Amino acid sequence: MSTDFDAAEFDTSNPEPRCPCVLLLDTSGSMNGARITALNQGLASFRMDLEQDELALLRVEIAIVSFGGRAELVQDFVTANQFEPPLLSVGGQTPMGGGINLALDLIEQRKLSYKTNGIPFFRPWVFLITDGEPTDGDLWQEAARRVQAAEAAKKVAFFAVGVGGANLDILAQLGPRQPLMLNGLKFREMFQWLSTSMRSVSHAELDTEVPLQAPIGWASA
Repeated sequence: MSTDFDAAEFDTSNPEPRCPCVLLLDTSGSMNGARITALNQGLASFRMDLEQDELALLRVEIAIVSFGGRAELVQDFVTANQFEPPLLSVGGQTPMGGGINLALDLIEQRKLSYKTNGIPFFRPWVFLITDGEPTDGDLWQEAARRVQAAEAAKKVAFFAVGVGGANLDILAQLGPRQPLMLNGLKFREMFQWLSTSMRSVSHAELDTEVPLQAPIGWASA
């Protein structure tokens, strides 16, 4: 990003501190059919839920990184009031390690933009959703070390949710939080929990730990 773009983006019309969240979404071939349909519907409900909170609309920032065939940036960071859920399609294998690395790089770039423009920010979130296991060799292990170091330094909060045949043993190695398994296709309920959580964080004081609701109904450990 250029400095001029940053200055225009962080103008005085929205001086609120930012609460960044990267949605790290598996779009590999195995997500085809009912899974990708439910995921897209969940993204749409996420936007609608955030609309109910005027402060969250200004503070929560959303980016989307997908990994299906390759890891790519689908949506760069925008505040929730500017977020338009994309219609995701599927294909390819599951380069999860590359996706995690891209998400972490994106967060570091965003934090630099905040600091350059004097914008305070909450601890960034990465929210991973996958129905498989990594197909990009040992890259996921390198990515896991980055997540664990960032978590230890309180630079990021990493969450992982498995769908269907996801390998929870691998997901458990990515960060300190126990991964969850989605119950069926309850993506809408999961995104409802995420929007409630992001709204709670966005209303808190900076540098405070916010207790989160239990994932009742939509997931199991």
